[in-house]
Amino acid sequence: MKPTEKEEEFIARQEFAKLKKIEEEKHKHIAKEEKKKLKELHHMRCPKCGMELIEIDYKHIKIDKCSECAGIWLDAGELETVAKLEKSGIDKLFSVFKK
Repeated sequence: MKPTEKEEEFIARQEFAKLKKIEEEKHKHIAKEEKKKLKELHHMRCPKCGMELIEIDYKHIKIDKCSECAGIWLDAGELETVAKLEKSGIDKLFSVFKK
C-alpha cells in the first residue's frame, strides 16, 4: 500500500528532524576554532564543485551563482522570497542567468 501525500510529507519531516538533531550534536562537539576554519574554507564556494560563487542582488534577493558550473544557490529564506514573486518576476530573475 502506497502512503498518502500527507503521510509522505510527515515521514520526510520526521527524517529531516532526526538528521538535523544528529548534525546539531556533531556541531556541539566541534571546537570553535574548527568551526571558524571550516567557515573560512567554504564561505562563498559552490557546494557542487568548490569554485567561487558570484553574488547577484535581484529585487533584494541575494542569489549566488557558481563561476564554474553555473549552479544557482539560495540562502535560507530566499527560496520562499522567490516563490512569492509573480511569474513574470521569476521569468525576469532567471533571464539574468541565461547565457
